[in-house]
Formats: sequence, C-alpha cells, structure tokens
Amino acid sequence: MVARASRKRMYRTMQGRMVDIEKLRAANESVQAVGNMNVNARGDQLGPGGQIATPKEVIMQKYYEQPKGMVSDTPTKGKSMPTPKVEPKQTVQKMTPVAKTETKQQEPQPKMEQESTPVATFKPKTESTEKKGIDAALDGLE
Repeated sequence: MVARASRKRMYRTMQGRMVDIEKLRAANESVQAVGNMNVNARGDQLGPGGQIATPKEVIMQKYYEQPKGMVSDTPTKGKSMPTPKVEPKQTVQKMTPVAKTETKQQEPQPKMEQESTPVATFKPKTESTEKKGIDAALDGLE
C-alpha cells in the first residue's frame, strides 16, 4: 500500500489570486493570536514578553489524560465527599393514661350549622335617587 502525498489546498481569492492556506498557517505559527487567551497561532501559551511558557503538546497531553466523561475507579483524598454522620434513633416514651377525676368536665358541644344569609342585599334603584356624574350625563343620550 502506497501512502498518498497530501494534496495542497489552494484557494482562489475574490481577486483571482491563488492562496495556499497551509503554507500561510505555517509561516505565521509564532505570531500572537488576537484575543485575551495569551496564545500564539499554533496554540502555545505565551508568558511575559511573548515567550512560549507552555508548549501545545503539554497542554494537549494534560487535556487528554483523563477524558471528561470517564470516572476513575479509585477516589482521591481531596475530592471525596465527607460521609454524613448518622445520629442514633431516639426512642419515644409511651404515655400512660391518667385516671379521670370525679369532677365532671364539660364535653364540647357539637356546633350547630346555621343557614348562612347573604351579607349584602340587592337594592333596586328607584327613580327618586338622583343620578350623579357620568350617569347623569349619559342619561339624555339614549
């Protein structure tokens, strides 16, 4: 089996010029990227003065050490949750009945349900009441 040579990606600009994007990327690897992440175009973290502080390979190695969805079998000391303290159940003491005294206690009388009457009663308007405000103004428009 023979490996194919990678095909160069050539793009035509709007003005008709041919541009090799891969060559352009390789030429500008060390230029600081625009933004607030302090990285160059390659992905290396930059320190003060634009010097490479952490290379891209180390960053990627740390990222892929343990995939995000995987759970480790052995918990670490710092990340383990404290076990909640379980207090022993308290026993409930049973109440002993108290002997009734000879004095008669009045038993509560059942409440008699009374028929409820409406609080507000309807009073029909009579002709003798004077109309005021907007009612007096609208009376003649009908």
